Amino acid sequence: MAIASAAVDALLHPAPGWWGAVWLLPWWLVCVTALAWAVLRAREKADRPPPQGDARSDWEQAA
Repeated sequence: MAIASAAVDALLHPAPGWWGAVWLLPWWLVCVTALAWAVLRAREKADRPPPQGDARSDWEQAA
């Protein structure tokens, strides 16, 4: 266990130069994922055909 602790300490203390870029990576991934989801959801809604005749919406059917 002491060897693993020493290895982690050697890698992270003092803070290595790459840490400044890596610690922001999860935040960037969240933003990119949210943007991709919004674009794909908008495309999905745009590709959906309009309701025919007297078709009721999901909200109206649920009520």
